[in-house]
Amino acid sequence: MDYAQFGFVRAAAAAPRVHVADPAANAAALLDTYRELVAAGASLVVTPELGVTGYSCEDLFGAEDLLAAAREALAQIAGETGDTALVVGAPWRLPDGRLLNAGFVCAGGRVVGAVPKSALPNHEEYYEKRWFASGEGVAVAVDDDRLGRFAMNPRQLFDVGGARFAVEVCEDLWSPAPPSVGHALAGADIVVNLSASNELVAKADYRRDLVRMQSARLACGYLYASSGPTESTKDVVYGGHLLAAENGWMLGESERFRLDGGSLSVDFDWQRIRRERGHNSTFAGSPRGDAYPVVASGARRCLSNTLRSYPKHPFVPDDEQEFDARARDVLAIQATGLARRLRAAGSTNPVIGLSGGLDSTLAFLVCLDALALNGLGLDSLRAITMPGPGTSEHTNASAKQLAEAAGATIREIPIDGAVRAHLDDIGHNGTYDVTFENVQARERTQILFDVANQTRGVVVGTGDLSELALGWCTFNADHMAHYNVNASVPKSMVAYLVRWYGRHRAGAALAAVLERVLDTPITPELVPSESGALTQRTESIIGPYELHDFFLYHYIRTGAAPGKIYALAKLAFGEDYSGDEIRRWLKVFFRRFFEAQFKRTTLPAGPKVGTVSLSPRGDWRMPDEADANAALRSLEKLE
Repeated sequence: MDYAQFGFVRAAAAAPRVHVADPAANAAALLDTYRELVAAGASLVVTPELGVTGYSCEDLFGAEDLLAAAREALAQIAGETGDTALVVGAPWRLPDGRLLNAGFVCAGGRVVGAVPKSALPNHEEYYEKRWFASGEGVAVAVDDDRLGRFAMNPRQLFDVGGARFAVEVCEDLWSPAPPSVGHALAGADIVVNLSASNELVAKADYRRDLVRMQSARLACGYLYASSGPTESTKDVVYGGHLLAAENGWMLGESERFRLDGGSLSVDFDWQRIRRERGHNSTFAGSPRGDAYPVVASGARRCLSNTLRSYPKHPFVPDDEQEFDARARDVLAIQATGLARRLRAAGSTNPVIGLSGGLDSTLAFLVCLDALALNGLGLDSLRAITMPGPGTSEHTNASAKQLAEAAGATIREIPIDGAVRAHLDDIGHNGTYDVTFENVQARERTQILFDVANQTRGVVVGTGDLSELALGWCTFNADHMAHYNVNASVPKSMVAYLVRWYGRHRAGAALAAVLERVLDTPITPELVPSESGALTQRTESIIGPYELHDFFLYHYIRTGAAPGKIYALAKLAFGEDYSGDEIRRWLKVFFRRFFEAQFKRTTLPAGPKVGTVSLSPRGDWRMPDEADANAALRSLEKLE
């Protein structure tokens, strides 16, 4: 498999050992590092500011012999590049006498372009205006007998493996108006930064945040390479900080202060970057300047693997502290939404059906918090359990124990008689078909709405995001509510939230019931069994929810195509499911997702809690008649 076909491009930042004022030695070190990273699959290698000479040459930058040696070293470096682009920093004197601090893009045995530094720091320990002129506004066509023809211009893009990258140099990023803003709006998927940022207490944190947030603001990949500790340490020390971020997420970071040099390799996903930009109307609607020329570098490498890892549960953070904060936020959003809706309806009574399953349990916990926000007691809660033909003793007992452990009253309204009467009324033959199952769901929903009428209550929906994605709900039954607190909570997160509540918010009795619910297999309980035990297992019918949540996240949040989702799922679940299993359930996902849109078109209101939502009024608008065949055909090609 070539991961480059899915938009991955491998890029590396490196901080080789520096020989101050010895361009020939630096050329050798840069090329050694370049070859190592080429062997590791990189299509793009970025090195620090003025790495050909060393950043800390000071007044030696005015010496003609150093500039001539730098030009010769640059020619050697460029001449030994191949189908991997190498970006190096060197001084360059213009014909009008100005000396520029520039980044040179080398590939295919030549210099393909150069970008001068625009923002020159001249405060505290920095003194660049003593030696260099700003490159802002410079647009020079260079025709050099050793280096060939190329443009010296900050406003240009370079292609690499299907992506486009632009260059800015150190202080450019720290300035009030970074050139990378214009670069990104001109189409740069990746911005690379050649830097010489010295180390001070807490500066690494600031630098990291700067890189991460710039990648977020510009919806881009950002690769940063700073000078290392073999620069002069006369007054300051450089750490060789290497950073990579994409769309606001750190992809990698190097260890600092390595005297033997260091490198950092990451895989950027330019397809996801472009999808993010198209999806974000603020970015898409931002004014553009003049178009940048795109310089062909010829750099493209196949990727038989990827350095990126993908969590099995993308909706749920792996870090316990992060999830603790996430759980508090999710529950607060849910409870606040419901509390406000109750006030708007002039109601003090949430009405909820308890099944003894995960979804209704989470919604019940949200009801408890919403009542507390409104200063109401548990006597306002209308909890109802409605056992029917397929209800097991286990789940029925769980529903009652849940209410009792929380200190609430629960009302039992059996539906067996009503279901039999209705089936007789419509002339049903008594088989356990979809009509038999849906009659139960609709009877329960009818009861909830009628009790809400009696008590001036608000019916609280319990169905989760995963069920809405797959259409695993009965139209105009559990699909409907006055307000659905779980509408954008995926099944994988429901379980984590219930477990978190049990460990952090519940007393001993309630925590024990929550564990009982968590240990119960997910089931619709719509088909009777002679023993009264659980017979229907949802995940054996429609597939594992952890897979479907993974598919949903990458389809809706990242815009990945079916083949790419399959490749990413194999990376995440390769030890748990075979490729055939993943492909099988991915087909189920796309078929059901498209077929179920008509249910999502008429969803009730509910709070958005994460970046993925299927609300027809907010995040997801899709024609009910859309056809899944194109997606299914692309998956068949994988076979």
